[in-house]
Amino acid sequence: MPTPPNPRPAPRTENPQSADASPAITRAFALLSKGWNGLILMALAKGPADAAQIRERVPGISNRMLSRRLQELTAIDLVTQDVRPGMSPRTRYALSPHGNAFLIPLAVLFLWAEDHLPAIDSPASDRPAPPRHPR
Repeated sequence: MPTPPNPRPAPRTENPQSADASPAITRAFALLSKGWNGLILMALAKGPADAAQIRERVPGISNRMLSRRLQELTAIDLVTQDVRPGMSPRTRYALSPHGNAFLIPLAVLFLWAEDHLPAIDSPASDRPAPPRHPR
């Protein structure tokens, strides 16, 4: 009786860690796919700022959206907030150490986009287009 051929071994990936990294990269893309997050982080890369200063650095974002995104970014420890007491308490936002570390891949993504994505030929190209997320 002939012996059956050995079953083929499962194909090996060149990077065995890539399967393990899938949840991590999914979380990273989820973070960046939420409108305004990348732009807010880039705005805070210029230094700590209050909400009004961040709005100046991120043209087109509404007060409500900025407040929502700052809460979310603070909750995941990419942004810190410092509430300064006084007659008119002011909250200043800054990048946390995790937020500063995120600037490295964000800068690389920025450089890639500059080199590989076509420029938008319109006067409004100086301002970021508002995100298209239903809500």
